[in-house]
Amino acid sequence: MAFKIRTSKYRHIFCDAPKPEECWTGFRLSTVTGDQQYIKASAKYFAVSLFGGGGPLMVGRLDRPGRFKPGECPEIQGHTGSVLDCDFNPFDDSMLATASEDTTIKLWSIPDDWEPTNEKGLAHSGENLTESLVDLTGHRKKVNLLRFHPTASNVLGSCSSDYVVKVWDVEKGEEISSFSDNGGLIQDIVWDFKGDLLATSCKDRIVRIMDPRAGSVASTIEKAHEGVKSVKLQFMGESGKFLTVGASRQSAREVKIWDLKNLSAPLSSEVLDTASGVLLPLYDNDTNVLYLCGKGDGMIRPFEFEDKKPFLHRLNDGYRSTKPAKGVCMVPKHGLDVMGCETARLLKLTNNDGIHPLRFIVPRKSDAFQDDIFPDCPSTKPAHTADEWASGSSKPPETMCLDPRVRKDENGGVKKQFRTMATVTKELDEAKARIAYLEKKLVEANKAFEGVPLGSGGIENQVCEEKRITDL
Repeated sequence: MAFKIRTSKYRHIFCDAPKPEECWTGFRLSTVTGDQQYIKASAKYFAVSLFGGGGPLMVGRLDRPGRFKPGECPEIQGHTGSVLDCDFNPFDDSMLATASEDTTIKLWSIPDDWEPTNEKGLAHSGENLTESLVDLTGHRKKVNLLRFHPTASNVLGSCSSDYVVKVWDVEKGEEISSFSDNGGLIQDIVWDFKGDLLATSCKDRIVRIMDPRAGSVASTIEKAHEGVKSVKLQFMGESGKFLTVGASRQSAREVKIWDLKNLSAPLSSEVLDTASGVLLPLYDNDTNVLYLCGKGDGMIRPFEFEDKKPFLHRLNDGYRSTKPAKGVCMVPKHGLDVMGCETARLLKLTNNDGIHPLRFIVPRKSDAFQDDIFPDCPSTKPAHTADEWASGSSKPPETMCLDPRVRKDENGGVKKQFRTMATVTKELDEAKARIAYLEKKLVEANKAFEGVPLGSGGIENQVCEEKRITDL
């Protein structure tokens, strides 16, 4: 039998340890624990929950590594309890949703002049952000996980310790659907490629794949993993395959691939190791590369997914470090250095050593744009609105070219202008003052107007009184 080496464009992908000046340090992390990733990022910012009263949140800029100083650098403060999870809007790099122990979900818009650290990496003072755009209330207990919809604008999925999964239209501040038939604490919640399905893993070891529009279960996987560790989920793009990461009966960490058309048995099952931490699967739909990141260990394993057996192929040795990770997230593709052949960037959050940017690079000799390793990626334009999606619209994400020569600068998406309570109150006060001024001018000109006829007093008496005071 002839020996054959599998060819792959990403076979030699590598990641070097970041330099100290490329990292973010100086913050004291929140002590809350759970199934969340603890860190989230857009193409411009990242967010982590800090220790302190009122659930402070640090939002840092990806282009400004440096040292954070609590009490001096600006923070987001608005909750009355610790922030458990957050997520950035895929169509607006400046919009952030936060979930808290106070049972509420808040949406924030990060100002354009937000600058916790300056160009030299030193702390930069600024005002805290305390006014949220929208407050979503409906959960009875603390909200644990949040996920924005991948194709519809301003649609958000959430789950809580009350075992309820809700889908929200955040622009209207209304609930689209709700599902409450979960058998325990929800460990993960993920959307599929088009956002037509929503999958959850639960402490009762049942994986539920739901119709998020109707709030009903479409299919289930009974005991996807025999172990008691948290189960994490991932849809494998448009392949119709589904990945679960959990533990076996012997507490060995394992990965399983399922066919969404037949969930009775896994197509593939692979045991990785016997470490105790939970594995986080981060999948790049464009390159079909899967990054398995372990909580509590310093290893990140890259795999390439192929829609045929054995499905997962190991790529190189990945990234190894002696510093354990508390959480890991992936930066969106349009925020990468494509001319440096950076195909993925993961932000690794540690307990005591700050945040480390891990750049996965495919080595190439040419300085030109490598279109074979950078296919079109999801853009910052939504495929449809929340109302269209709720009515049954099903579309893949809008895509964009990453070639700097033809790429249109979408500037991190279009900022949605939400009308907050403070904004409405201010506009109402200004309108009342303007109305009073115009009514006064009409009375002075001896003009009758609807609501206040001439000779009825009121404003007319007020004008006369002001004239009397002026004459004195």
